[in-house]
Amino acid sequence: MNKRTALLTLPAALLLALVPSSASAYPNPGTVTGSVVVHDPTMIRTSAGRYLLYATGGGLAYRTSTDRTAFTAGADAFTTKPGWWSSYATEAWAPDISYHGGKYLMYYAVSKFGENTSAIGLAGSSTGLPGSWTDYGIVYTSTSGSDYNAIDPNLFVDDDGKWWLSFGSWWTGIKMIRIDPSTGKQYAGDTTRYSLASRPTGSKAVEAPYIVKHGGYYYLFASYDVCCQGTSSTYKVKVGRAASVTGPYYDRNGTALTNNGGTPVLESHGRVIGPGGQSVMHDTDGDLIVYHYYDGNDGGTPKLGINLLNWSTGWPVAY
Repeated sequence: MNKRTALLTLPAALLLALVPSSASAYPNPGTVTGSVVVHDPTMIRTSAGRYLLYATGGGLAYRTSTDRTAFTAGADAFTTKPGWWSSYATEAWAPDISYHGGKYLMYYAVSKFGENTSAIGLAGSSTGLPGSWTDYGIVYTSTSGSDYNAIDPNLFVDDDGKWWLSFGSWWTGIKMIRIDPSTGKQYAGDTTRYSLASRPTGSKAVEAPYIVKHGGYYYLFASYDVCCQGTSSTYKVKVGRAASVTGPYYDRNGTALTNNGGTPVLESHGRVIGPGGQSVMHDTDGDLIVYHYYDGNDGGTPKLGINLLNWSTGWPVAY
């Protein structure tokens, strides 16, 4: 029995005693082996129990596992990159995989690093496997004149059947639009661009939103500060919650996420530098936070991190 499995058998009161109270007490990622060099991972478990993971790079990098521990690499999602990408970039970023209506959907971004001339695209597949994806084209864009950045998409489907897409990076922060389930693109009946999180003073560095619903609240996970600098990265994951999917979101101290708020979920500790680029998935043993970090024992190489989440306090805590 590994440490993570053992934790699942502990009484709730004892588990709460193990909840990290400071950055130095954050847990290390669960054990993963094989092809685990990834950035901005998104993962889903098929009905047959196979894990499909996609990540930033090329035509969207692919990894797979049958046990959530040993990962192997395969071909990119796209055998041939869609032609429209060339107006924005040569590779895709930050995919978001989900399964709805008998089909796998993957939102993703194409953008030049550090610029906001960007686009969010959408693809679909009946199997979710590399080479099977059909690209549906552009969903939403931003330009150099926009006050937002159309990257880092995440699809959330609410209990009432409404679809929402959150996205954003730097500039004025995290945004959300309503999506038409019949097309996967913006819903014509509501073209509002909602603001969910921002940092109006100091650094503008908030990005990579991911929304889940738990216990009657909507939880917005986001990555704060600076990624992609190896062991100099300052990335960290924070969260806020709201009674409505469009907000307002507040952290545990009551500070609005639109006013620099955010309750820490994961921060740098030990060899784990700059954890972020996170997604959240429900698995047979609970909810998982799936992310990358820069390995301080391996020259800052970006690695796959997976931890379970404990919701006992009403706020997600990684363990």
